[in-house]
Amino acid sequence: MGMNQIRLLAFAQARDVLGFGEKMVVISGGELARDIVCSLFPEAPLDQWRVALDCEYVAWDTAVHGATEMALIPPVSGG
Repeated sequence: MGMNQIRLLAFAQARDVLGFGEKMVVISGGELARDIVCSLFPEAPLDQWRVALDCEYVAWDTAVHGATEMALIPPVSGG
């Protein structure tokens, strides 16, 4: 499998934890969403965050395949 890039977007607390809001990451395409985040920050609180591939919520154990964007979405509170 060839190498691809995916745009990783981190929002709110995820941005604070990871230290970036947007980053291009080189992947092979067979990784799970979990693998990509854990390779950058092994202590990421995935049990508290949601993940979306190309604007669709998915499970952390979903293979990335041809996705071009992955968003990390922490819980939000508001009023």
